[in-house]
Amino acid sequence: MPDIEIPPAEQSVSKMIDLQHQIAESHAPQGTTVGKVIAPPPDIKIAWNNIILTKERIYIDEYLLVGHQRTAKGQITSGTQEAGHHVHKHDIDNPYEETWILTDTLKEGDLVEVTPMKGDQLFIVKCKLIYLGKGDGYEVAKNAK
Repeated sequence: MPDIEIPPAEQSVSKMIDLQHQIAESHAPQGTTVGKVIAPPPDIKIAWNNIILTKERIYIDEYLLVGHQRTAKGQITSGTQEAGHHVHKHDIDNPYEETWILTDTLKEGDLVEVTPMKGDQLFIVKCKLIYLGKGDGYEVAKNAK
């Protein structure tokens, strides 16, 4: 009978865990999917693919958070004309700079775009979605084939 070396138990277990991980990854949804907010930020929770995603696993677009600031500047240029006997024109040329601070955020029941990040069990939440069809848009997305 040939000499067969039996691997140590920890090597066998390690190979088994690697195989399980590969199987799980091959069944994980790829690409963009739909999630449903069950708790809003800052302690956000999202129902997704029959699990609950918590803030520790989510990268979220800053536009979706309360307090996000955007600054805009530009030039307002226009003219006015008064009707009547004489045409009288006033030019308007005003520079402006303005800062907006967002005060709203996601709410319970909102649908969001969820993209899984390969291998890390982390997820990107980019935007709020609106479903225009009938029924619960999350259930429709979950049951789509």
